[in-house]
Amino acid sequence: MHISITFRILGILLMLFSLTLIAPLVISLLDGDGAAIGFITALAITLLSGLLMWLPVRNSRHELRIRDGFLITAMFWTVLGLFGALPFALASDPHLSPTDSIFESISGLTTTGATVISGIDHLPRSILFYRQQLQWLGGIGIIVIAVAILPMLGIGGMQLYRAETPGPSKTNKLTPRITETAKALFTVYLFLTVACALSYFLAGMSGFDAVCHAFSTVAIGGFSTHDASIGYFKDDTIVILATLFMVISAINFGLHFTAWRSHSAGVYFRDSETKFFCSVLLIGIILCCGVLVYSGEYNTYNGIVHGLFQAVSLTTTTGFSTANFSVWPSFLPLLLIMLSFMGGCVGSTGGGIKAMRLMLIYKQGLRELKQLVHPNAVIPLKVGSRRVEAQVVSAVWSFFAVYMATLIIIWLLLMATGLDIVTAFSSVAAALNNLGPGLGEVSANYGGITSPAKWLLCVAMLLGRLEIFTLLVLFTPMFWRP
Repeated sequence: MHISITFRILGILLMLFSLTLIAPLVISLLDGDGAAIGFITALAITLLSGLLMWLPVRNSRHELRIRDGFLITAMFWTVLGLFGALPFALASDPHLSPTDSIFESISGLTTTGATVISGIDHLPRSILFYRQQLQWLGGIGIIVIAVAILPMLGIGGMQLYRAETPGPSKTNKLTPRITETAKALFTVYLFLTVACALSYFLAGMSGFDAVCHAFSTVAIGGFSTHDASIGYFKDDTIVILATLFMVISAINFGLHFTAWRSHSAGVYFRDSETKFFCSVLLIGIILCCGVLVYSGEYNTYNGIVHGLFQAVSLTTTTGFSTANFSVWPSFLPLLLIMLSFMGGCVGSTGGGIKAMRLMLIYKQGLRELKQLVHPNAVIPLKVGSRRVEAQVVSAVWSFFAVYMATLIIIWLLLMATGLDIVTAFSSVAAALNNLGPGLGEVSANYGGITSPAKWLLCVAMLLGRLEIFTLLVLFTPMFWRP
């Protein structure tokens, strides 16, 4: 493992991130909202810090190894969360505490969408744009974007890409070169963002709102420029468009690229994970709409609209809202939180455990039942026509066990900070699944919970964004052995 190359890459990436502050800075200067000094200061600090990291090791030349990739990925997301908090801390509106600033920054970067801010409608447009931009950058993954640039600087990117996209995937390498892979993913991501923004604008959003909400929709983030989220617009066309783009963004981006390149939508219908994801999503929608209508909470039309939207929003871990789902009748609030554990597909911007892993667990369960009836039979586990190797199933079960253990430990620690059992569970589930909204005390925002609870949730958000192992592996002794 080479610490020098780690600092070299971190320095480069921090300097690149500082350039993203230019857009909100320009908006602030045009609006004269008083936030420009904060953005200028944050840009200077971030750029200078990156430069100081890079200069002493600028001539370091080593081949990146997989351990270097894990270390750089984990450190960069953590460091970026800290530097990303500067505009929030330095702005006069909102003037957040260091803890709240870091919470808001990490929530945006990890596309969680949990917020400590109230009165969002009255924030300066530059701050609003910055929040949305954080989610958009986090959605595609700063490092996946950067691997298209790093080869030009003499740095290989495959190790970073593997660390950024862990887990079973059918499309770990869409094109022969990792640079081309990153460009392909970014092109699809950018195209969906532009298409979403144009759709919102044509449906009646202002240009600013359309761009901001396109950022958080395609990133599966959930931040909004309004306290009422998508419900602010009171327009069913916008609700339907948001639902459509949330579903599209929760599907493997590799499939989008393949469909685009082959000019055929058949890849979606042949993909086992997509079919499993859509099946679970459909069940959630039917249950949600059915209970809302049957209970009399809404009439049939509104029950279908709100039920459809909230089921998709929470299952995909976006976190947009048109209504306060935490007060919905019967088991619906808990059902929606539980659906977020699936999240999106592997290779999407969604959070959660991922549909592929849950599908393999489900198939393995069925296989074990069949094995009980026919103990001498050889029953292979297949996804489509392909046999799944035993080590893949073992890795999935290991991930699931560690995921659940992490959830329980942080849940108990949150209760120790004084949160009630419902608030603590929904908070850690929303953070670990990168969902955002919760139940109980955090149904509106996270501003009222204690600082220790916020720090615990920051850790949970990073663990969820990096899919547990990428971060936890750094705490194993074998990782640091020569």
